[in-house]
Amino acid sequence: MDKDSKIYVAGHRGLVGSAICKSLRDKGYENIVGRSHAELDLLDGVAVRDFFDAEKPDAVVLAAAHVGGIMANSRYRADFIWQNLQIQQNVIGESFRHGVKKLLFLGSSCIYPRNAPQPIPEDALLTSPLEYTNEPYAIAKIAGLKMCESFNLQYGTDYIAVMPTNLYGPNDNFNLETSHVIPGMMRKLHLARLLMDGDFDALRRDFRHRPVEGLGSDGGPELTQAAMEKMLSKYGIHDGYVELWGSGTPLREFLWSEDMADASVYLLENVDFSQLRGDSPEVRNCHINIGTGIEHTIAETAGMIAGVTGYKGEIRWDKSKPDGTMRKLCDVGKLHSLGWRHKIGLPEGLEKLYGWYTEHS
Repeated sequence: MDKDSKIYVAGHRGLVGSAICKSLRDKGYENIVGRSHAELDLLDGVAVRDFFDAEKPDAVVLAAAHVGGIMANSRYRADFIWQNLQIQQNVIGESFRHGVKKLLFLGSSCIYPRNAPQPIPEDALLTSPLEYTNEPYAIAKIAGLKMCESFNLQYGTDYIAVMPTNLYGPNDNFNLETSHVIPGMMRKLHLARLLMDGDFDALRRDFRHRPVEGLGSDGGPELTQAAMEKMLSKYGIHDGYVELWGSGTPLREFLWSEDMADASVYLLENVDFSQLRGDSPEVRNCHINIGTGIEHTIAETAGMIAGVTGYKGEIRWDKSKPDGTMRKLCDVGKLHSLGWRHKIGLPEGLEKLYGWYTEHS
């Protein structure tokens, strides 16, 4: 890519997309195009084609996706497979039709089998059944990476698929129903501390900035102490203890979103498909894992977050709720061999994220 290349970042306001935009600008790329959902519905194939007709980007970063944590994946299975397949079909398809030179597709480490070897190499893909709770989302992401691989093989395009581990960082989703594990636990423990302190003014500010089921929104129910306590209780937040899903024993690898962005731009600038395909006549698994190679239990992570937020109450684990995959550590050997390593560890990242959250509440 040249510094004046027009780069379309789909999902430019999200957790990863916003970080990628920042990283691109820091490296001197100024011709960056983004559209909000209100401006461009990526589920609308005609609208996406019209956008590509008008903008004619040289490169595309597909960071837009319908995402969520274990609760959302369990409840909205159709949405997760349908919307992600549609987004990918529209954006990757129009990229090909419009001669886009370089494309980066962001998948997820949940593409790998539930019982994959640990750490998980790229070659573990499609070797055994997926984790049930996020199977629809995983299938959609597998389809996306296979689209990239297949276009490369048939048409000689340069579309790279990357599979990041669990991400967290600025602009994360702190919705109590749909958030991923770190922002979800962080907000719960932050609210629990405010409840223990009896700081209902601060609780009202938090609800107004990030309403919960309409509580705190304009025109919603009155933000009384009783209404807030009832809503908090529904999500396992009580005076003196917090209930979190599962046993706390699963192991997870977490990557700071700005590190993910740095890796993405590094790969855009320095890696092409010819370096990934190998010599075998049957070309498979050309995607790249992006992570730290370091894992922590969910309980350990919750303890770190409690320390960061100042929460001193009890954490209880609701073992009636699913744990998801028990271990999901990415093998990042391919990424390291390509010349990139992460910079921000989990303790530092959690401090940075809580600082961002309180500044934006």
